[in-house]
Amino acid sequence: MKYTKYLLLLLLVASCASKRVVQHRVYEVDQRPQVPVVVEPVATVEAETEVVTEEPVRSARPLVSQVHRFPLGTWQAAKQQALDSLCLSPLFETTQLGLYVYDLTEGEPLYAVNAAQRMRPASCQKVVTAVTALHYLRGDYQLRTEFRMRGKVTAGVLQGDLVVVGGMDPLVTPDELLQAAATIRQQQGIESIAGTVVYDLSMREDTPLGWGWCWDDDYGPLSALLVDGKDTFEQYWTEAMAKAGISLSPYPSPEGKGRNSLSPRGDVGGKVVYSIRHGLDELLLPMMKESNNIYAECLFYQTAAIGGKKGGGHKEAASRTESLLKSIGLDAESYKVADGSGLSLYNYVSAEMLVAMLGYAWRNEPIREHLLPSLPIAGYDGTLQKRMIGTVAEGNVRAKTGTVTGIVSLAGYLTATNGHVLAFAIINQGVPSSAIGRTFQDKVCIELCR
Repeated sequence: MKYTKYLLLLLLVASCASKRVVQHRVYEVDQRPQVPVVVEPVATVEAETEVVTEEPVRSARPLVSQVHRFPLGTWQAAKQQALDSLCLSPLFETTQLGLYVYDLTEGEPLYAVNAAQRMRPASCQKVVTAVTALHYLRGDYQLRTEFRMRGKVTAGVLQGDLVVVGGMDPLVTPDELLQAAATIRQQQGIESIAGTVVYDLSMREDTPLGWGWCWDDDYGPLSALLVDGKDTFEQYWTEAMAKAGISLSPYPSPEGKGRNSLSPRGDVGGKVVYSIRHGLDELLLPMMKESNNIYAECLFYQTAAIGGKKGGGHKEAASRTESLLKSIGLDAESYKVADGSGLSLYNYVSAEMLVAMLGYAWRNEPIREHLLPSLPIAGYDGTLQKRMIGTVAEGNVRAKTGTVTGIVSLAGYLTATNGHVLAFAIINQGVPSSAIGRTFQDKVCIELCR
């Protein structure tokens, strides 16, 4: 009798267990190489005849319009199949890929893998910087370094100060400073300065490096006054004045001689007696073709100084990009803009975001006519000069490259054989060598051009 009670109790427990709800957390991997997509917990009810399962809800869906599979026999289907094959590489078992291709002619996405995932852009950040600057500054914008005179010239002596107002122009050369000094000496009749040579650095924030730069990055310091992209302005200007016959009075004003960083307001006053100017295209071309980081930072800070703002920093410059992103329909809070060059560890973009910027530039002719000529051309010039040579992509692909340790990126335009213009962005993250990432990217471009 005692054993019968235990047996009944065990049967009752087993019956209750058969009706309980079981929680599952399943990890699925898409057929294309992606970070595993988490499927939300699904409740299943065990029954005698069937198992009822709710439809899995995928998280981390791309923000882009869903790419649909095109009918077999179409050129779009052929491209999708070709890219599918490339993306099955074992490379993506241990590295990350962000890839997005958009047909600008048809106005629809063609292919996407992890298009919305945030990744570091490397020097493809320069695409963001260039499009933002061209949007706000326009193509006829000029970078200026001004020389101002405070006081009057009496018997060859300037009874006051000579002020050099920095415009963060890295294109200024020693020869241009020699010309400036000679012209000021001739036109203003200045042989000596009784006051001070003031160096107005108030255009940008007083920090030597970009936000998030590594301590061992061999760039900078950044300054509002540069010569050949380096912080050597005071040295070259002192030499230029000496060669032009302009001396400093042995009895300087109480402010003293040498560098004087003014207040963030930078209200220097005085009369402009000379200026060195360079057009935006002069900066943009080497910045994009050669991937010059200092040039990119200088352009980045030009946007922070819009409207004559003084002391602008990376936050002010980044806010310009964020406003543009919002205007073209993206969630600016999904990204992080830390600098203009892509050196910063804090930059985060997505393949989708880069293509959105390229698409905006393409649709706006005043921007496109300056951006397109600045991009490296595959097999011809810039950082793409040695890539895709002897393939259908040579001379076709125009794109910005990017490389930092573990990151290789490429973003730009190409024309398919049917005449459709495609905008694309490829970010390879976590690659053991840059060559591996570049090889994959070249294959993608060749397939799209084929």
